[in-house]
Amino acid sequence: MNPENLVRVAFRALQRNKLRAFLTMLGIIIGVAAVITMMSIGEGSKQSIQTSLSNMGSNMITVMPSSNMPGVRMAGSNFQTLTLNDVKAIERDASDVASVSPQVASSGQAIKGALNWSSSIQGVSPEYLDIRKLKLKDGIIFSEEDVRSSAKVCLLGQTVVKNLFSSGENPIGQIIRFQKIPFQVIGILEEKGQSSFGQDQDDIILAPYTTVMKRVLATTYLQSIYASAVSEAASDAATNQITSILRQTHRLRTDEEDDFSVRTQAELIKTLGSTSSMLTGLLTAVASISLVIGGIGIMNIMYVSVTERTKEIGLRMSIGARGIDILLQFLIEAILISVTGGLIGVFIGVSASLTIASLLNWPTIISESSIIISFIVCALTGIFFGYYPAQKASELDPIEALRYE
Repeated sequence: MNPENLVRVAFRALQRNKLRAFLTMLGIIIGVAAVITMMSIGEGSKQSIQTSLSNMGSNMITVMPSSNMPGVRMAGSNFQTLTLNDVKAIERDASDVASVSPQVASSGQAIKGALNWSSSIQGVSPEYLDIRKLKLKDGIIFSEEDVRSSAKVCLLGQTVVKNLFSSGENPIGQIIRFQKIPFQVIGILEEKGQSSFGQDQDDIILAPYTTVMKRVLATTYLQSIYASAVSEAASDAATNQITSILRQTHRLRTDEEDDFSVRTQAELIKTLGSTSSMLTGLLTAVASISLVIGGIGIMNIMYVSVTERTKEIGLRMSIGARGIDILLQFLIEAILISVTGGLIGVFIGVSASLTIASLLNWPTIISESSIIISFIVCALTGIFFGYYPAQKASELDPIEALRYE
């Protein structure tokens, strides 16, 4: 029997039991749809994280305080190991560092008249905006003179503006209060939106670091230091220079561990990317269990089909059908069930990914590879789980098959 006739016979056999064939496909449909949806969400999240971090500055370097006490290896802003002397040393001696800014922060209520908003104020230098790729929408940036004089001036993010100036008035020149301290608004930042971690990047108030350190926190220590390398390629060299400089300023012996941590944006992108890939693989593996269940369903139904059509098999053999013809007939039926289920699953998976992106605003990327892999897996599932029942059918004795009741 030629392949075309085998396909036609297999298709007619499935048409005689449409509901059973569809229910058999259901496991494959759910499995393929789940795999494509999980992979699209995972790839979208990975791409979103990388884009978000790159937008912060691909050559950005972050220095955080930490403890070098034996048995204690955790970073946090509560450790008092970074000072303004560290910033000056980096500015002076790190040739691969283009800009550097101290950073301190405090949470509290921002108040304007009868309106208030819970936000955070960050004390930074003017270079911080270049390092973090922040842009002004209106107004001016505070100057080095404002930093030296601890001027009570600030820049507002769009979320703070919307909540404190809901009537639409121009915030420039207005006075707001943060923890009872008056600040004059001299600039408005452009909108940045949410980060990949769900953080509102526009819910922010920027002020000179000296003002926040003296008037808000009453501290002489820094919570972090932000720097940018002269280029992305120089990030590793800049990191080594910063580490060497801080070890000298902190007077650490060669046998002592660092009491600070230095992280580059590229390192963070790589770490989060690998974590995202691992989670995507895990979710895909869990979703793939449905494919295995669907394959077992195909094997079960093909066994039932062989039993039901034993007389048909005997009749075909008695008029000249070979064992290979019977095997191919049932194998093609299994593959048709699997591939058809795969087609429907791909449609549902793509539709689900687009719906999630539209309704939930989750980043999704539907890759061609996920669709191709799904088709290959469906075909292999049909072959793997359909072969054994097909082989059993091809090994039936024609006389015994014709006698079967």
